[in-house]
Amino acid sequence: MVGELSCFLGLQIKQRKEDIFITQEKYAKDLVKKIGLDNSQQKRTPAATHVKNTKVDEDFTDHKLYRSMIVILLYLTASRPDIAYVVGIYAQFQSDPRVSHLATVKRIIKYVHGCSYDKKSTSGGCFFLGNNLISWFSKKKNCVSLSTAEAGYIAAGSGCTQLIWMKQMLQEYSIQTGYYDTLL
Repeated sequence: MVGELSCFLGLQIKQRKEDIFITQEKYAKDLVKKIGLDNSQQKRTPAATHVKNTKVDEDFTDHKLYRSMIVILLYLTASRPDIAYVVGIYAQFQSDPRVSHLATVKRIIKYVHGCSYDKKSTSGGCFFLGNNLISWFSKKKNCVSLSTAEAGYIAAGSGCTQLIWMKQMLQEYSIQTGYYDTLL
């Protein structure tokens, strides 16, 4: 008799009565080891903010290596939406990869290596008064959400807490506040 499914196409599957949890933690660790970046400095973000995707005056890099790294990262985005955007951007350079593109792809892998797999969500928000940014937050939650909907509710709660505090501060300074529904 076949037992419960625990691994399928690089996905780790944990089944319980009330839920099923799917992760690619082992796949990510194997990726870092395969590329040889397991002893490298870990990164806190998947890409630097100052990188320009220029093609002129730069040496080409190994197409085969670049494409294999991109394909591996594209598959990893199934469980890692935090890297989906930057992987999508650098997937566009598969036909003509340059040294800087390869460096950024390696940075993504270093970021994956640096992420802890404690399954806790990170939420954030920005608050504007008129066109001016007056407050922001980015916080890793201290609890594990069972679904993305639950993580969304927790994040909304954090945002509302900050918003209520800001509204009370504005009222203390006798600044009129009104209701404006401008959620995107």
